[in-house]
Amino acid sequence: MQADHNPDPSPAPVTLPGVDTTQRFVRVTGRFGNGLVAFEFSIGWPELAVELLLPEPAFAAFCAANRVQRLDA
Repeated sequence: MQADHNPDPSPAPVTLPGVDTTQRFVRVTGRFGNGLVAFEFSIGWPELAVELLLPEPAFAAFCAANRVQRLDA
């Protein structure tokens, strides 16, 4: 029995879907009594996000500066 031998062991290239990095998304996940806003922020793909926490005024400035699309509204 002879084993399969692949002379080039590198994996096949992966094709990723295109992304529009001008699209920015915010989903508020919580508001706290101390004035902090918990939210998810993503660029291009709304399903791939980071969680952030900012005071309300900084959150409003962040949303304006990034021209976000609100996903929680």
